[in-house]
Amino acid sequence: METTIKFSRTDSAKFFRTLNKRVNNYFKENNIKRTGNWKLYLKAIIMFAIYLVPYFLFLTLDMPTWLQIVLTVVMGVGMAGIGMNVMHDGNHGSFSSKKWVNKLMGSSIYILAGNVYNWQVQHNVLHHTYTNIHGHDEDMEAGRVLRFSKHGKWHWAHKFQHYYSVFLYGLLTFNWALTTDFFQMKRYMKRKLSYGKLQSPAKQWSTLLITKTIYIAMWIVIPLVFIDLAWWKILIGFFIMHYTAGLILSIIFQLAHMVEDAHMPLPDETGTMKNTWAIHQLFTTVNFSTKNKIMNWFSGGLNHQVEHHIFPHISHVHYTKISKIVKETAQEFNLPYHEYKTTRKALVAHFSHLREMGMKPAISA
Repeated sequence: METTIKFSRTDSAKFFRTLNKRVNNYFKENNIKRTGNWKLYLKAIIMFAIYLVPYFLFLTLDMPTWLQIVLTVVMGVGMAGIGMNVMHDGNHGSFSSKKWVNKLMGSSIYILAGNVYNWQVQHNVLHHTYTNIHGHDEDMEAGRVLRFSKHGKWHWAHKFQHYYSVFLYGLLTFNWALTTDFFQMKRYMKRKLSYGKLQSPAKQWSTLLITKTIYIAMWIVIPLVFIDLAWWKILIGFFIMHYTAGLILSIIFQLAHMVEDAHMPLPDETGTMKNTWAIHQLFTTVNFSTKNKIMNWFSGGLNHQVEHHIFPHISHVHYTKISKIVKETAQEFNLPYHEYKTTRKALVAHFSHLREMGMKPAISA
């Protein structure tokens, strides 16, 4: 992790300069902003409603057990929806042209059990800069439990990871709530990583502790006080909500990078990558199900990962339109543009990749 990574500056064909000019012209000619519009604002309201309305129904109405279980699943769907559509754009600065609105929407991660500082470092800095580079992109790290890259250490249990991985994916946000944020903050603070100005450790730790306390109060303490339910039923509901959200988020994240077509290159002995940063994104990122209107709407454009990785500051509501420009420009410069036509094909590619990475590596002669 301490090795400095540099991207090649050699792009004789000037791919990114050409692509950037064409995308800029699209927004200029159509007289539209690169940030969100009324469609995104309406979707944000819907996602918050899906997440929070069931919560208030729990506090005010007496409901049968089966309906309570259904509503916890609904809250999990809303939780994932806020993460992909609202928080994500907000923390990329693409939700609105107003900085305070982006900060507010990005802060929605606090009611999802996460932390702004940690998320921005892991996602905006490490993942978007060092996409699919082993040892630098933390999205590729899953401890010893899962092996996503041939560069990772193999353990015998990995032979079965294409079977058990899906059960672990649901723990993503549950781990945020309990342990992940604390370990990440300690690690990132030690390395002095930040997205923008580095805040003081005291401020970051205070923010983390205060927001975690409020989160636990909102989702555990208040229900215990106001809902006539056994404590263990409330904890089970809390877990179901998180497991639903974690499963949705993890699978959608994995289909963009941990699949057969996504490259996982390493730098040379000088720490230099073969390609420029923009071209590197084309090799390491994959789109899926981009013609599916439901997926386009619900996933927050995360199925348009090629466009998102090259233009992270453009709101996802524009990806469908600019994808044609990106695809045609990549083909014009004889560069890859990876995409799976359906979610099913992307899922097959992901679990096939897990199965391949789970095989015991051949011993080199």
